[in-house]
Amino acid sequence: MSFLLVVGLGNPGREYDLTRHNAGFAIVDALAGQLGLAWRADRAHSAAVARWDPAPGRAILLAKPLTFMNESGVAVQSLASFHKIPPAQTIVIYDDLNIALGLVKVSVSGSAGGHNGAADLLARVGDGFIRYRIGIGPKTPEQIDLKDFVLGRFTPEQLSLFNQSIPTYLTGLRHVIDHGAERAMNLLNRRAIP
Repeated sequence: MSFLLVVGLGNPGREYDLTRHNAGFAIVDALAGQLGLAWRADRAHSAAVARWDPAPGRAILLAKPLTFMNESGVAVQSLASFHKIPPAQTIVIYDDLNIALGLVKVSVSGSAGGHNGAADLLARVGDGFIRYRIGIGPKTPEQIDLKDFVLGRFTPEQLSLFNQSIPTYLTGLRHVIDHGAERAMNLLNRRAIP
């Protein structure tokens, strides 16, 4: 059985719904909805998980860590270790302040860029996982504290743009799942998703 792990990062709890930092949760929720999958709590791995079997011998695990953002690596490391999934077969979806809202960027290396969830993954899982970064920038107003901005909710206009972008985020994500990171980078990083 070949496994692929698709992880959306965010913070559990209703108070974090629709916050910028929960963009990863929103996208993986939308993918689960598109595929008709149901989430179940997997307490052994500190995550909510859903399983998709698109072809014989191939399984895709969708996951939302329930450890809070700063310890996202706990759940990812646990799931990856249990199912023997290497970093190269792990796609992690998370918000990125340095990318404009409505855009996405795919990469397989680099620093955490100030993102605590990505930093914890690098520390616990190591480099080489596929990063599917959802733009939430720019930070406005400029003087707002970074934590307050990412934990804040989208404005109505931003939320409208984010929701309008979900189908294209999913198209891009399915491209990564079906064709791998390199082909997805060539397609998605040059321009907005078609």
